[in-house]
Amino acid sequence: MEKETHKGRCRCGAVAFEVTGPPKWTANCHCADCRKSTGAAFASFAGYEWKNVAFAKPADTYPSSPGVKRHFCAKCGSPIAYEGERWPGEIHFFVGAFDEPDLFPPEKDGNLDEKLAWVHVNTKSR
Repeated sequence: MEKETHKGRCRCGAVAFEVTGPPKWTANCHCADCRKSTGAAFASFAGYEWKNVAFAKPADTYPSSPGVKRHFCAKCGSPIAYEGERWPGEIHFFVGAFDEPDLFPPEKDGNLDEKLAWVHVNTKSR
């Protein structure tokens, strides 16, 4: 039986990755650091264990805060993933970096205490 795989890349294609299997979790993050890193009101992630990840073309990294690395494309600037010491052995891909982002609907929302006032979260549907 062939394992489920999903591919992703940055906008220009200089960074490319593939993940195997379903994500451990999916979520929206409403923290200020994610807003600054993406330029969006919140970030949507799919969490994978590193053992299920392969970079065909690796991303650059930036230490955005203590214990945190942000993966991005140095050529086009696209954010690719988040990696934090709080989750050893995991990498959290921005859902928008996947070729088929519709396959990764968020299961929950995190850091709601930092969300923007005009963002409405439907917690009843989850």
